[in-house]
Amino acid sequence: MTTATLPAPQRSDIEVISVIGFVHGVSHFFHLLLPPLFPWLMPEFGLSFTAIGTTMTVFFVVSGIGQASAGFLVDRFGAARVLGGGIACFALAGVLLYFANGYPMLIAVAALAGLGNSVFHPADFTVLNRHVSQARLGHAFSAHGLSGNLGWAAAPIFLTGLATAYGWRTAALGASAVAIAALALLFWRRDALTDPVEHHTEKSSEPAGTTFAFLSSRAVWLCFLFFLLITAAFGTIQNFASPILQALYGLSITTAAFALSTYLVGGAVGIILGGFLAQKGEHDHLIAGALGVAALLAILLAAGVMPSWSILPLMAGIGFCTGTAGPSRDLLVRRAATARFGKAAYGRVYGFVYSGLDLGLAMAPVIFGGLMDARHFSEVLVGIAILQVLAIFSALRVGKAI
Repeated sequence: MTTATLPAPQRSDIEVISVIGFVHGVSHFFHLLLPPLFPWLMPEFGLSFTAIGTTMTVFFVVSGIGQASAGFLVDRFGAARVLGGGIACFALAGVLLYFANGYPMLIAVAALAGLGNSVFHPADFTVLNRHVSQARLGHAFSAHGLSGNLGWAAAPIFLTGLATAYGWRTAALGASAVAIAALALLFWRRDALTDPVEHHTEKSSEPAGTTFAFLSSRAVWLCFLFFLLITAAFGTIQNFASPILQALYGLSITTAAFALSTYLVGGAVGIILGGFLAQKGEHDHLIAGALGVAALLAILLAAGVMPSWSILPLMAGIGFCTGTAGPSRDLLVRRAATARFGKAAYGRVYGFVYSGLDLGLAMAPVIFGGLMDARHFSEVLVGIAILQVLAIFSALRVGKAI
């Protein structure tokens, strides 16, 4: 059956999932606006690793604070408008990077890109929850997570390719062009993302004084904690996996980097499977099982006794299990949002909960950087496993608190 002959609801679902998937991929692309260009920016402006790394701390701090606030804007003005504002920030960040003439402007670029990034989770998930049929929500969240991984994968190739051939300033303009293309797509298909009529009824019928009521929900706070823990574990792997594997197993730089890529590919495959499994329900138990296996594999890796040939399968397994939990994780937040506060609070709940994601990514280098400097590499892997186990307990408690 072709798209042209699909029943209208399915055509609508596919359109919404595709548009939101693309713009989410662009948001992850802009997570890496600066890092691939570090080899050019550091000598250009005489920066140390600490100074250039601070730009990413600024990005995630602004994104985390902004994300908690953006949910209110989504509920008030609609997700499509807020998404447009976020993408416009990305386009401006690329232009500002093109004109950068010193470190303060790089900090400003990071802050502007972080502000743009802050809108995506509350806006994306609000659109998906309001426009995609219940039967396809698991697949929608799976496609959403997969598109983010693809955005991460595309950024280094695109930006380093342009910078190598034409210079880093041209790469900055190329990034802006990507954002402008996303903004054009969003404007073209804006009708598909407009809030349904019933949302305005729900919003107008919300009791006065309940805007911040979600902050009294134990389930919402547990979801926030879950995101903080699981993304701190992910950020640690993303930041430190290569040097850890080089030290523990004597891998070359190339092989260790490939192991990290294997982890990310495994995560993408897991997300696809997780979309099907999430449709079966029992999201908290699925999360617990998947992250439990991932924690056991991390402990096995930390032991330093595995043969070198097993490292790639182990990294793929950790990524696969973590990715499998992703769609169920997003549906668990949906349950927490609707259990007490209804659909009118999607933006606020998703914005607050997903600010834990940014906080976890910002905390990961701080928590484990000292262990890395002291060459306690196995302990870092054990720490990752501990974070995953704590995330399991928080997910199980969410199920009981809803």
